[in-house]
Amino acid sequence: MAQLDEIGLTPEQRARMTVVDHPMVQHKVAILRDESTGTKQFRDLVRELAMFEGYEATRDFPLEPVEVTTPLETCTCHKIAGKKVAVVPILRAGLGMVDGILDLVPAARVGHIGMYRDPETHEPHEYYCKLPEDVDKRTCLVVDPMLATGGSAIAAIDYLRRSGVSDVRLLVLVAAPEGVRAVLEADLGVRLYTCALDRELNDHAYILPGLGDAGDRIFGTL
Repeated sequence: MAQLDEIGLTPEQRARMTVVDHPMVQHKVAILRDESTGTKQFRDLVRELAMFEGYEATRDFPLEPVEVTTPLETCTCHKIAGKKVAVVPILRAGLGMVDGILDLVPAARVGHIGMYRDPETHEPHEYYCKLPEDVDKRTCLVVDPMLATGGSAIAAIDYLRRSGVSDVRLLVLVAAPEGVRAVLEADLGVRLYTCALDRELNDHAYILPGLGDAGDRIFGTL
């Protein structure tokens, strides 16, 4: 596995990069990688890991005090102060992470961005986009299990920027250094979260050691 100080990020880029390395996250990622992990367990793990990442991605949301009456007395508690969230999966594998975020933020709206990667050039191509009407007023959590070359993520982030979104946060489960550098260089405001920083891409732009094709493993289309 790679370390953050080994992949050539600037201090500013490192400040926008978070590796969610909680022991339970590392445990679940190990099972996720295992080729013997079946479709249902793989799908469940993707959902669980998305929730773990969601905690980190929403850590800085502002709070406001509220008065709450318990069965015994009134006390001052805190609730999220007016933040609106949109979850935007990059199709199709990103769909596997949506429910984990919705478990955490049930009121979030869900948009969709469809991208496919040319098998020869590895360049992304957009084929479908549908976003909430007020997406420009929301914090957008873009979700996709794998960050390989970064092409699809960059294209999705660019689409959101053109739609007026100012706060974009990219949540992935496994990232290659090449994709991390590409995303953080391409957009100077995006914040990136990953559960694992892997070693490299191979000649076919697959992440090593990776976990195989996340979409195929989520949907059982191996």
